[in-house]
Amino acid sequence: MQHAGDRADLRYFRCAGCGAINRIPAARIVDGPTCGKCRRAIETTARPADVSDAAARATIQRAPTPVLLDFWAPWCGPCRAVAPQLEQLAARHAGRLIVLKLNTEQHQQLAAELGVRAIPTLALYKGGRLVARQAGALMGAALERFVASNAWGR
Repeated sequence: MQHAGDRADLRYFRCAGCGAINRIPAARIVDGPTCGKCRRAIETTARPADVSDAAARATIQRAPTPVLLDFWAPWCGPCRAVAPQLEQLAARHAGRLIVLKLNTEQHQQLAAELGVRAIPTLALYKGGRLVARQAGALMGAALERFVASNAWGR
């Protein structure tokens, strides 16, 4: 029997305002939760957030859930094609996966450190560590398999 405080019953959401990671019991998501740090309403649809290098690093280090980071640029056709796929993925796994987008035209440091040579490139982090990386646009079932096999095991 699970209790409201059990870890399996918890979901984690990144505040769009301050970047804090908020722990919310699954049963309370419909209550319109607010950020524990800045009191801004938490978007529980978990839309992918555009972030800076510093915000990406902070989220990767703090998140108790896997973090999928999309390296992209506005002029990149494949990047634009994969964007709706990432939104759907984020919605399906809301609270169990944090999806971030890093515009490599504006924020180049993290991409350079990882040696990103092509966009889109997806980087999946777990426990603050890079666990998988994929260059190129992944769509549908291929995107789901990439995340599932690396974030939650095989």
